[in-house]
Amino acid sequence: MSGAGTDLVDVEAVVARMPHRYPTVLVDRLLECLPGESIRALKNVTIDEPYFQGHFPAYPVMPGVLILEALTQISGALAVASGIATADGAPALAFDGVDACRFKRQVIPGDTLTLESRWQPGEGGKGRFAVRALVDGQLATEAALLVTLAPTGA
Repeated sequence: MSGAGTDLVDVEAVVARMPHRYPTVLVDRLLECLPGESIRALKNVTIDEPYFQGHFPAYPVMPGVLILEALTQISGALAVASGIATADGAPALAFDGVDACRFKRQVIPGDTLTLESRWQPGEGGKGRFAVRALVDGQLATEAALLVTLAPTGA
């Protein structure tokens, strides 16, 4: 993980070029990035999030699919920073699915999610991101995001 700020600034520039914008950006701050290896970021969960109006009004809980979306967003930033994918819209990386997803702890307003993704290249143009979301050091969600890389020149 990078202790120097140079890699972090580069990743923030990558995220700025990605298609996600408010209200669908689910990452508040990038902490560190090692291109080709891993990335860490934060998501501050506040009661002002629009999904809490309906999920659930009397007991607000962050939907698991949105936790996975935040993890996918940082994985995309890692892919771009690593040269695995591009930020210019070229389809160099296809999302194939989620494997071994487990929700271990509810995420509620006031929590800060620490989002982590680690690139694990595979064979035959396949790969995966091993992802985790933690609250106060406790595992909230873990999964593997499965991807296919486009053939060179595609």
